[in-house]
Amino acid sequence: MDVTRNERNTEVTPLFECQGIHLTLGGRPILQDVGLEAYRGRVLGVIGPNGAGKTSLFEVLSGRIPHQQGRVTLQGREISRLTIQQRARAGIGRTYQSPVVPNELSVAQVLKAARKAFYPTLTSHQAEWAAQIVGLKVPGRIRAGSLDTLQRRKLLMACLLMRRPKVLLLDEPASGLLTAELEELDQVLRTLAREMKIALLVVEHRLELLAAIADEVLVLDVGRRIMCGAPEEVFNHPEVQAAYFETAKV
Repeated sequence: MDVTRNERNTEVTPLFECQGIHLTLGGRPILQDVGLEAYRGRVLGVIGPNGAGKTSLFEVLSGRIPHQQGRVTLQGREISRLTIQQRARAGIGRTYQSPVVPNELSVAQVLKAARKAFYPTLTSHQAEWAAQIVGLKVPGRIRAGSLDTLQRRKLLMACLLMRRPKVLLLDEPASGLLTAELEELDQVLRTLAREMKIALLVVEHRLELLAAIADEVLVLDVGRRIMCGAPEEVFNHPEVQAAYFETAKV
């Protein structure tokens, strides 16, 4: 593995975690006793076959869907009862599988709206800083709707980054990207984790991306946690091969 993986910070206290999460929707169990730990400056990958509960877990962690049992904790404080807006203010950012942006607004207008979304409002210099961190290098006058998928994702991440999030939940950030664009996304995610010291949780089907950047990988199957460990250990585990890779071939 790359040298970067050997240069991890040694924090032993989780920045963000959940324990014993149970979620039932329409009488059907979606998540059953799921737990995870995320650390400042580290990347936790989340994988599993379709229907494993990955996105549902992010819905619970972000506060968009209330869970029935379990607890969610940020910096030692339980936030299980906080709304999605309150969790955003506390430092939890979220992106979605489809990078939806305001099509008719310019890039500059989107960034302006993001920096004025909460009080205190931020300066244009802070917006420029966030765009630079994620490598968004497009003229501000360009319509957001005309951006390609990677640039849309960068724009959304820049909007989140302005609020200095502690945790980012990234749902399939490589979806819709060309193989040649993965390296650029790889560098953006490394910057957010290693330099900005954000705890990243990344749901992803592009396993080559997680193999490169993840410190640990959590595997879900039918709403249950199978295992969590180093990428090379997880990807080669017989139970993971059976639950994830064999299912993916169907």
